[in-house]
Amino acid sequence: MKKAFFLVFISILMIGIKLNVKGQVLEAPPRDGVFDKMVISQMQPIPYSPVREVDVIWSKRLWRTIDLREKINQPFYFPLTAQNGWRSFMQILMDALKEGSIQAYSDLSDQFLYPITYKEIMDKVETSKKETLKRPETEQEFDTVITIHFNPSDVYKILLKEDYFFDRQRSVMEVRILGICPLKATYDEKGEYIGDKQLFWIYFPAPRNIFARSQQFNLHNGAAARLSYDDVFMKRLFNSYITKEENVYDRQINQYAVGVDALIESDRAKNSLLEFEESLWEY
Repeated sequence: MKKAFFLVFISILMIGIKLNVKGQVLEAPPRDGVFDKMVISQMQPIPYSPVREVDVIWSKRLWRTIDLREKINQPFYFPLTAQNGWRSFMQILMDALKEGSIQAYSDLSDQFLYPITYKEIMDKVETSKKETLKRPETEQEFDTVITIHFNPSDVYKILLKEDYFFDRQRSVMEVRILGICPLKATYDEKGEYIGDKQLFWIYFPAPRNIFARSQQFNLHNGAAARLSYDDVFMKRLFNSYITKEENVYDRQINQYAVGVDALIESDRAKNSLLEFEESLWEY
């Protein structure tokens, strides 16, 4: 009799524990789609081919700007608010910097010489201004300081530093991105545009694992075949214009050409690369 009572007691206790645990487990939200999206999360960056110094018989360094307002480049800029694992490129950079998974370098040099922290970046990009306001109760005026927080959507351009080279071992002309620098537009007191300001530099090969697992909207196939940012950069799926090519004076194009002349000079630098590659071969 005692044994039967003990077994009944144990059974009731186990049922109670099971119900309690079940009540505490939070159910996962419904799947937002018709299948589980696992491809991007398992992506690996496209490996670089090894290059020896003795095999590089020609090289040229260029700096080019990606304008995110161009239609083909808009997938870099959107979405303005992160959703379902989909973030803008600038938001990916800022999140990684905040987590400490990407090292940023000062804009004082594009040679990645001066590491800076996330706090130093925020101190630089966040501004404050004095304003005179009125108290709603007494209409009395008072001075206050308003902090203008940084918004990733304020960045409309990205500067790339890259090297073109010819590898005689593989008989190919290749380009590799070395650095990425977000550019933020600056305005004077009248609200007129006065130029772009470099925020910080990122050494491109270092965060490629993060780019490979970050999806970009596919303009041709929507959500069915999202691209990774590593694919976009490696396959050159963006439009850009050259702002500087290495020269003896170390000058940018806008330092010796303006307006239409600057555009013509940018096209000349681009066409010189194409002509050089075509002249390498005889048919």
